[in-house]
Amino acid sequence: MIEEVLRQLPTESTQQAVAYPSLFLLVALGSLVPVVPTGVLVSSVAVVTFHQTSPFALLIVFAVASGAAFLGDMSLYWLGQRGVRSDHGSKWLEAITSRAAPERLEQAQQKLDEHGTAVLVLSRLVPAGRIPVMLACLLGRMPLGQFARGDVPACLAWAATYQMIGILGGSLFHEPWEGLLAAVLLTLLLSGAPALWRRLRARLAG
Repeated sequence: MIEEVLRQLPTESTQQAVAYPSLFLLVALGSLVPVVPTGVLVSSVAVVTFHQTSPFALLIVFAVASGAAFLGDMSLYWLGQRGVRSDHGSKWLEAITSRAAPERLEQAQQKLDEHGTAVLVLSRLVPAGRIPVMLACLLGRMPLGQFARGDVPACLAWAATYQMIGILGGSLFHEPWEGLLAAVLLTLLLSGAPALWRRLRARLAG
């Protein structure tokens, strides 16, 4: 029964032909519209790729994920700049502003003043940290080229981090689905832990 199911699965080359473009589109979309769990996507694809035979598969996943994240960031920043320069704003600037809590924006502006574009790397790795820092850059009228230079290492670090989570999950379990489940749970845990800690600290302080 299991052997029959395995024989019916698409070949490895077919899986890659579908997975890479899908990963690029979903990560780019998730960077542009911050509702898609892009970290989970990268980790999940990395788990599946870890069990494939192609020696360059993981490298391709890293390139696709980081490139898509950079394209999404740059598109969102460009759209945000148009809103900053416009007298009437824009829906993209409003969307970015609505997802940045005032206290997080204030912290992002302070860190941006202290560390410059280097803070973009940390903002990409901290859950819910990207949008406040991007908004701080927009309100500070940072040029698109300067933002791009800081965003390149940020996207590379982000893709490497979530890919390593997937590789860890794939290496700990023999079956791909087990590694996939472990990677998803670990990614969700890392994403939700900071928010949970802030709520707990607020309750203790109250």
